[in-house]
Amino acid sequence: MRWRLWLSLTNMKFNHKSVLFDEAIASLNINENKIIADGTAGGGGHSREIAKRAKRLIAIDQDPDAISVLHERLDGFDNVTIVQDNFENIQTIIKDLGLNGIDGMLLDLGVSSFQLDTAERGFSYHQNAPLDMRMSKNGMSAADVVNTYSEEALADILFRYGEEKFARRIAANMVAARQNKPIETTFDLVEIIKQSYPQKAMRDSHPARKTFQAIRIEVNAELDRLERTLTAAMECLNSGGRLSVITFHSLEDRMVKETFARWANPCTCPKEFPVCVCGKKPLGTMPFKFKAPTEAELEENPRARSSRLRCFEKY
Repeated sequence: MRWRLWLSLTNMKFNHKSVLFDEAIASLNINENKIIADGTAGGGGHSREIAKRAKRLIAIDQDPDAISVLHERLDGFDNVTIVQDNFENIQTIIKDLGLNGIDGMLLDLGVSSFQLDTAERGFSYHQNAPLDMRMSKNGMSAADVVNTYSEEALADILFRYGEEKFARRIAANMVAARQNKPIETTFDLVEIIKQSYPQKAMRDSHPARKTFQAIRIEVNAELDRLERTLTAAMECLNSGGRLSVITFHSLEDRMVKETFARWANPCTCPKEFPVCVCGKKPLGTMPFKFKAPTEAELEENPRARSSRLRCFEKY
């Protein structure tokens, strides 16, 4: 969902429109003296604009397909360094580049439209493909999860990461189905989910949406990595530096919201105390509560509907 794009399979060129583009760029408060990291550089939408304004851009992405596109789009800038890695390793990345800190970092979370619309990546429940969902193309796949996890573990993942109320039924049917043959494709999984849903519940939205989200989060360890990355990014920020995060579902947004609120007000004293005695000082401030897409953006890109931008500035 990070960018809207149309892919030409013949020359691998694509155009895209980044979600909350203007708002995200403005939130970073960029100028020609600042070093900015784009932790989810993807198709280069935000990155290209940052490169035009900043002293230096570190463009990071774990997806090898995205890295190829970034080189096509950003190699013309002499102030850009492209790094294939996960954004949770930001401290190691900037250390390896000989930097002591950065002045801003952008995280545009979730699956990108490029990944979602490329059927063979296995992220979409609308297209039949091998059940993969690996953003880095390495490690455990979605097929590994659904074919090897216990029924209890599957149910827990679906409920915790997908907030799926039919999690136990779906998990039981996965385990039953794989006794006959492995669950290998996206449509194999979609069919199991449909069989697990009451007919009336299928009218609200696609029954596979929550399960696919949950399995994708598990495969890519998204929430664990986000938690570690927020802490690492704060350590990397120079005074006055900003961390801007675009989220696409409530679990991510809740984590970012609560983390930023804790940084802004870390005091643990009882509310009845007239003054703070715990000694915990704010790490910074939030320039705004959050920003959501405009109606005009939603008309152009309906996938942006759930997106939220939050920002924290370090003291």
